[in-house]
Amino acid sequence: MNDLEIRQNFHRKKLYRHHTNKNSLVINELGLNHGKSRADIAVISGYLIGYEIKSDKDSLIRLKQQIQAYDSVFNKSYIIVGNRYHKIIHKYIPEHWGIIISEKSNKNIINFNFVRKSYNNEKIKPISVARLLWRTEVLEILKNNKVSLKLLRQPREILYKILIEIYDKKELQKLIFKYLKKRNNWRYP
Repeated sequence: MNDLEIRQNFHRKKLYRHHTNKNSLVINELGLNHGKSRADIAVISGYLIGYEIKSDKDSLIRLKQQIQAYDSVFNKSYIIVGNRYHKIIHKYIPEHWGIIISEKSNKNIINFNFVRKSYNNEKIKPISVARLLWRTEVLEILKNNKVSLKLLRQPREILYKILIEIYDKKELQKLIFKYLKKRNNWRYP
């Protein structure tokens, strides 16, 4: 099984409720920390869930950095692995991460087995969550909060810091959901 097979089947078999729920947003390849890392699948529905896929053809070389990126943003995270890693993956991921095993049956049907539940992540960094927004979106939010024009001309990192001073973590996540949901073009304008 490769990444694409796992991803397509997971969307169809396990994420169908989120795809059909107007209060959920499912995104493939969500850039984290300005594209330094990517979440294979992100589900946003009042809280943020990340799914990292490691097919039998993938390596675990970047996993440590990916875990740090996921933990800075997602309330819950899961890793989906195939046969190659299913016996050892628990050694590489934190306790709060969930584990999902993808298996192909004799009839070429891919099934998913949840072997470990995901728990709430306490390592979320509001600045990393804020970085999910584009500069234009942050500017719009800050203008609505009557932030001075002088401050609005600051570099985006300063704008993100201003944003997280105004909103707590839960409010920030609601804002992120609102803005990601109304995006038409997922390429930065």
